[in-house]
Amino acid sequence: MNTNIGISQQNLQAVAAALSKLLADEFVLYTKTRNAHWNVEGPDFHSMHIFFEQQYNALDETMDSVAERIRQLGHFAPATLKSFLSLTHLTEVSREKNDSMGFIKELVVDHENIIIYIRENINRMANEYGDAGTSDFITGLMEEHEKMAWMLRAHLK
Repeated sequence: MNTNIGISQQNLQAVAAALSKLLADEFVLYTKTRNAHWNVEGPDFHSMHIFFEQQYNALDETMDSVAERIRQLGHFAPATLKSFLSLTHLTEVSREKNDSMGFIKELVVDHENIIIYIRENINRMANEYGDAGTSDFITGLMEEHEKMAWMLRAHLK
């Protein structure tokens, strides 16, 4: 049964496609944050281990909400590593050292890339696709990423 919420099927498909890219970005960022949690080394190990855990827990909730939003619009959320890697805007970085500053710098860039992607889509969702709900939803996600990026950036001062 088609989703009939006052948005054309074509526009619902476009919104779901944009959200699928966002979900892929969220998943890759979650994985990179988990990597930082598992592999950080140095004199600040304990505090950073806890900090990265808080961040990946927040990202886990974000991923779930994005996937559920895609389902609310009548589409299936991508859910394989292959699909995430084909959809993401983010890249994986190989590192020589597993120090907190290296992880933090990389994660800040990823959060900022997600913020830019969301910001580019806020008005598109509402104005081009007629989906004020998703526009509002991703505005909230953008604010969450802005806060997480700020918390990461504060360690670089």
